[in-house]
Amino acid sequence: MNLDKKIATRASYGEKLALLGEKDKKIVVLDADLAEATKTSVFGKKFPNRFFDMGIAEQDMMSTAAGLAASGQTVYASTFAMFAAGRAYDQIRNSICYPKLNVKICATHAGVTVGEDGATHQMLEDLGLMRGLPNMTVICTSDDTETKWAVEEIAKIDGPVYLRLCRLATPVIYDEGQKFEIGKGIQIGDGEDCAIIATGVVVSEAIKAMEELKQEGINIRVIDMHTIKPIDKDLVIKCAKETRKIVTIEDHSVTGGLRKRCL
Repeated sequence: MNLDKKIATRASYGEKLALLGEKDKKIVVLDADLAEATKTSVFGKKFPNRFFDMGIAEQDMMSTAAGLAASGQTVYASTFAMFAAGRAYDQIRNSICYPKLNVKICATHAGVTVGEDGATHQMLEDLGLMRGLPNMTVICTSDDTETKWAVEEIAKIDGPVYLRLCRLATPVIYDEGQKFEIGKGIQIGDGEDCAIIATGVVVSEAIKAMEELKQEGINIRVIDMHTIKPIDKDLVIKCAKETRKIVTIEDHSVTGGLRKRCL
């Protein structure tokens, strides 16, 4: 764990996606005029024949992604979370999720940590929107290592995935050898006073809180709940039995997100 080293999960996504493209020739990438920001430009420069900039037309991008997936391609479609989950919701619902097509929606700039992009780009409802859709797997990664794992792992899922990424550079929590599994949260620490269940970029903040509280004689544990759907019910129940209370932390509205899944 190296909380002093910081990398944006969108950068981790772009780097790993380009490496994945070398191994899997069926992967194609779509973006909506934001390739430099979402970091799909890394893939686009290496594989221009498998990269398509759809312009400022997110709904068209998702429909095109559905068509490519129906023809046998593994499609990674990216834009800001506000536009992916919000503007293109209808197309994701009807053209991707209901027919269970192999489209990986990797949305960056989620939550409040979008800097100068401002309130209009602070997507705080996307986890709730995406987890309610049929056949959709929902993942929200916390650091560089976890993101790189997720980018490759979701290619193995036969069906749609929503991968939530952020703009802000955040601490590296895990070593390269860390084992992850979709649908299984990660417990950090074993304190019995409280369990903080967190997801995404605030996991590192929860770990900092754990260390500070330890100095005050309060022993807690942190759960990195990287998979929102399917949720790790067994780990939530375990924490409920072993600790005095559960607190959830997320860069998302408390309505429909992690809190709703856990409590």
